[in-house]
This record gives sequence, C-alpha cells and structure tokens, in this order.
Amino acid sequence: MSVEIIPVASSRELRQFIDLPWRIYNATDYPQWVPPLRIAVRDALDRKANPFYKNAERELFLAMRDGRPVGRIAAIENRAHNQFHKDRVGFFGFFECVNDQEVANALFAAAEGWLKQRGLETMRGPTNPSTNHECGMLVGGFGRHPMIMTTWNPRYYPALVENAGFGKAKDLLAYFFPMQGDRAFEMPERVKALAQRALVGKQLAFRDLNLKDFKNEVDRCWEIYNDAWEPNWGFVPMSKESFFHEAQVLKYIVFPQFTFMAEVNGEPAGFMIIVPDFHHAFKAVGNGRLFPTGLFKLLAAKKKLKTGRIMILGAKSEYRNRGIFALFAAEMFRRGKEFGALGAEASWILEDNEKLNKPLEAMGAKEYRRWRIYDRSISRA
Repeated sequence: MSVEIIPVASSRELRQFIDLPWRIYNATDYPQWVPPLRIAVRDALDRKANPFYKNAERELFLAMRDGRPVGRIAAIENRAHNQFHKDRVGFFGFFECVNDQEVANALFAAAEGWLKQRGLETMRGPTNPSTNHECGMLVGGFGRHPMIMTTWNPRYYPALVENAGFGKAKDLLAYFFPMQGDRAFEMPERVKALAQRALVGKQLAFRDLNLKDFKNEVDRCWEIYNDAWEPNWGFVPMSKESFFHEAQVLKYIVFPQFTFMAEVNGEPAGFMIIVPDFHHAFKAVGNGRLFPTGLFKLLAAKKKLKTGRIMILGAKSEYRNRGIFALFAAEMFRRGKEFGALGAEASWILEDNEKLNKPLEAMGAKEYRRWRIYDRSISRA
C-alpha cells in the first residue's frame, strides 16, 4: 500500500508522533537504543512552553501505511538562525523511519514543501529542534549506547538520507576518555606543563557552580556561552530565556563537582558542565514515562552513575588561545579520579574546530563516534 503523509493536528496524532520510536526499535535488534523520556520530547516540541519557538515555527508529519505510523519528521523554521547567519535555511528534525526509502522520501518531500512555502532555500538536519539541542545523525560508532543528550540511530538511516539527495554539511565528533583499568587515560607530561605555563601572571581558580545562586550563575554562563561559541559553524546565540529553560533541566541531573567555572583574577573566564550518563537509567525506565515508577528509577540510578558527557566547555574569546582548555582538562581528570569515574565522552565537537581537536589529539584522544548534519537544496520549481 502507498505511503500517506499527514500533518499532526490532534493530540492523538501528537502521541503517535512521540510514540513512534517504540514501534521501530526493540531491545533485540537495537540493544544500543535508549528510550527517551516522553516528557522531554514533548517539551522540545511544545510551541507554547518552550522559549525556542518564540523565534521559530515547526510542523510535524507522520507517514502512515495501512493505518499504522511508519515514519515521522519535523519541518522547522528557525528565524533566529536566519537572522544571525543572514541566510535562508530551513531544518528537519525528530526524524524516525522504518527501513523503507519510499517512506523516507515522502517524509522529506513533506518537510521540504512546508519549508518552501516560507521561502527557504536549503533543508538542513537533523536538528531536534536546533543546533543548541540534540542534533546530527550517527554515521560512525554505532556499537555503544549513546551518551545523555546525544542521538543514536540504526546504520540504515544515513543511506535513507543520502539516497534522498542530501549531502554532508558538517560532521560532529566525540572522544572518550577512560579513567579506570589498563587503558585509563593519563594526561601527557607536555600537556601538564602547558597547563602550568598557561596564563602566566594571572590568578586562575576553579570553583563549583553555586546552584543556590542559580539565576546569577546561569546569567554568567549564558554570557560565556554566547561569546565562546559565536565563531562556530551553525551556532545561533541562545536567548537568556531559552538558556535558562535548558539550565533548569540540567540543575536536577548534574553533580555539583562536575559543573565548574574558571575565574581569572576573580572574573568568570569559562565553564565546564559534565552531565552524568542518565541513559543507563532511561533504559531501566524503558517506556519513557516518569510515572508511576520511572522517576524513582532515575533517582535510584543517579548515585550509581560513573560515566558522563562533557556537554559544555567554553571560554571567553580572550582566553581561548592561552592554554585554558588544557587547564580545564587537567581539572576534569583530577575531579574525575577523586570521584572514581569510569570515563567521560567529549561531544559534540565540529570536525574543523582546530582549537579543540588539536589539543585533544595532542593528549592522545581518539575519535570514537561521529554524527553528520546534512543539506539539500530546496527546489524553486
């Protein structure tokens, strides 16, 4: 039977959209897949409650065959991106699909049609819903379950996208640092020496973020974030409201000793956030629902988590060329070993971000996972 594409217009269809991954994945065929929390997916799509949509719009589509959903996609107009970059890019995200090129093609055609109506010229993705959120399609490193707030997809997904006419726009990398056992990572002496020589004549100190002074700490981090990432490809400054919205989620899942700031002569210079890998707990929840028992499983799991993701590492522009990343790395390893951490993933890092990739490679870090963001021109015919 042919594929039917329907726009999501009812609460029932929205539930079908959110529930679709559970129709595609199962623990036998895809043991690496981590069921998301439904409440988090709903928040990422919520045009009323999520501040992202104050300067963006989206439309959701379901692919149906024989009355059953077999794919989904979101078409996203991120006005903040186009205002900042002065281009006409539209986005797709939340893509899930059975291994069927006809279904994938129909989904991309529906998203493109919606974007074309808005005068956009390129379709880019996946972004869920932006590059400040989960983004990228896994193209390398399928064998492990994904770290918290990163994406995982089956090996057939890139072929669906590329066969639909998309080409590579940019790759995002991940490195893993084991901290225990025979293969435990050790900071090279030359990096330690660099860290000791950095910022000569400056007083540098690390301190935990003060979660009791949450609003002011978030304000300080927001200023650093928008300054640190501005030169990067695809970056869009986050509004203070959006940044606070995302920070409120992190507040309840981070460990204080892994959210720390560097201050130079008493002034904020950079910050690092390492998020515990709650995906281990998400697997235990299974159905993605916090109630009636999911929340207790998450809380019980938190104290057992020994791996994490270096989700944010940013420094103000005046410090990025002065060895501060080596200092952050040294501080991270000191804290990690005291905690008894098993390891940490650093992601996402742009493939051409030499200011981060070169120091990581100099420390002996090896790429172990790769995601891709794709582009396709929108037909003007």
